[in-house]
Amino acid sequence: MITRSHEDIHDRFTNKKAQQFFDKLRQAGVKRIVDVRLNNVSQLAGFSKKDDLKYFLDAIAGIDYLHIPELAPTKEMLDAYKKHKGNWRVYENEFLDLMAQRRVESSVSQDPIEQSCLLCSEYKPHHCHRRLVAEYFQQHWPQVSVEHL
Repeated sequence: MITRSHEDIHDRFTNKKAQQFFDKLRQAGVKRIVDVRLNNVSQLAGFSKKDDLKYFLDAIAGIDYLHIPELAPTKEMLDAYKKHKGNWRVYENEFLDLMAQRRVESSVSQDPIEQSCLLCSEYKPHHCHRRLVAEYFQQHWPQVSVEHL
């Protein structure tokens, strides 16, 4: 199973145009986007707002869309890190604890994750919860491999 963690979500965060975004997903052979964002309907999300993204993925690239909110941080966690400029290590530990409490390795089915791309709004994976999700699944599902696009 290959789970991809996408580095480039949309033009607001990365200066990527929609064509580059969808071409990259198609070229990588992504079968499904697994949206792990807490807020996937913000006006700042541009073409990656939940309903628009679902339509574009299917129409442009034949890619499925699935939002799994259990793989997102809580609003309080995200606010403490983003709005209040919290410490990454604290956020990381809290998020890993949250996934363990939620038992996502049992509550989330492995099937939809296969050949999927985890999607959130951070540009680079080193300070992004999608990397934490991917690594958490690697620890619990040995067949998972991760590739950062």
